[in-house]
This record gives sequence, structure tokens and C-alpha cells, in this order.
Amino acid sequence: MAKQARRAESEAEAGTALGRKDYDEILAGLHVELVHMQNWIKATGTKICIVFEGRDGAGKGGTIKAITERVSPRVFRVVALPAPTEREKSQMYMQRYIPHLPAAGEVVIFDRSWYNRAGVERVMGFASDEQVDGFLRAVPLMERAIVGSNVLLLKYWLEVTPEEQTRRLQSRIEDGRKTWKLTDMDLKSYSRWYDYSRARDAMFEASDTDFAPWHVVRSDNKRRARLNIISHLLASVPYEHIKGKKVTLPARQKAGNYKAPDYPYRYIPEKF
Repeated sequence: MAKQARRAESEAEAGTALGRKDYDEILAGLHVELVHMQNWIKATGTKICIVFEGRDGAGKGGTIKAITERVSPRVFRVVALPAPTEREKSQMYMQRYIPHLPAAGEVVIFDRSWYNRAGVERVMGFASDEQVDGFLRAVPLMERAIVGSNVLLLKYWLEVTPEEQTRRLQSRIEDGRKTWKLTDMDLKSYSRWYDYSRARDAMFEASDTDFAPWHVVRSDNKRRARLNIISHLLASVPYEHIKGKKVTLPARQKAGNYKAPDYPYRYIPEKF
């Protein structure tokens, strides 16, 4: 993996594309380290909360999939909350997010988070200026409380250029596998690029703190962004490799008096 990683770094410096083979090999090595990190988290009872934010099409979902595809969903839990219900709208704003924060031995990944109030809710008029201002004043206090309860809080903002966002959203329109990703809200927010820029800037100014900083990721190149984020995540967690016991498969029992039944199993058609 080290050789492939060095090659990827030199390609990045030269501005050349990262090939699929190199990407897959580097990602496989990072997945092994994520498993080691998972074992350490379970053994130590560590609590980790990861927040992913960014514009529509920035690559949040693909990055989260790259992180979680080889680890246990019992340890790595993804939270992607729908629009609030009428009851939730009447509650304290942070109330719907707090129950999802990690317990000991868990990693919780927010695919969008409480920062909806500073982003889409602000831009699309779902929250008043007074509500947004109140949120921006309160969020550092809340995050200090989260960190103070021994949660490692990592916040990632995926930064995509206007041209690349256009290309990705257009792909969602044209590719039948991706149409589910495109919502009416995506289309409405697409035209408000600079409103989102102003909202992002205000969010950073209010919540980019020493105890819970924002980590910004250039995400025009999806493969590099995913590798960079996973590498940063691994470097941010002080995990150690835990030596496990050697595993060998036990001998399988003999058939004895068992006989396979003459049962008409309903096999599916073998088209491939």
C-alpha cells in the first residue's frame, strides 16, 4: 500500500488522475486500518462522532460508503435524518440530534447534521434570521459539551466547485441509477450558489473552534477526497493495533446418519 500511496501523492502533485487500480489498492489498505481502529474503539469504549457537510453533490454519501463498507454497522452507525416532523419542529432544535450521539464503543457518522440550520434551512427560508443567529451562538457551547463528555468530534466540509457540482447533478438526471439522489430541494438550492457560500462562511466563523474545528476537503476528485478523508480520520484517532487470538477453522462434523431430503427447493432462475 505504501508504494501505491507514494505514487498517488506524486500523481496529485502532477495533477494527473488517480487510476482505479491504485485507488482500490490504497483503499483496501485503509480499510484494514479502519478494522484495526474499530477493534480498538470496541476494546477501549471510545466515542467518535463524525459530521459530514457540504453542498449537494459534494460527495458526502460516497465518502461515507467508502468508510463503512468494510466495518461493522454495529460499531459504525450512519445517521441521515429526514425532514423534521411537526412535533420535532416544536422541540428544542438540537433535541432530535442528541439521541443519536455515540455511546461507548461507537462511531456515529452524520450525513448532514445539526448544521442544516446554518445551511439549507437558512438559504431556503425554513428558519428565521433570529433562529439561525441563535443556533450559531449556541452551537459552540453544545459542541464543547459533546467534546467534554469524551466524544471525539470530527467535522468535515466537502468543498466542490460550481463546474463539478453541475456535472454531478446533471449525471443524476441522466443516469437511472442516480435519479433517486436528486430531489426538488436540490434543484431549488442549485441556483443559490452564493447564498450557500455566505451561509457557509458565517457557519465557519461561528463554529470553527479549537476544540471542534472544521476540516475542509477538496472534493472535485472523488477518489482522492475519499482517500484523504479516511487517512485524516485514521490519523485523528489515537488507536493501536490490538493483537487478537489466532483463528483457525474447526473440523466440520461428519454426516453420520444425515441424508439430504428429496425436497423441491424453489431455486431462483439462474440468468447469469
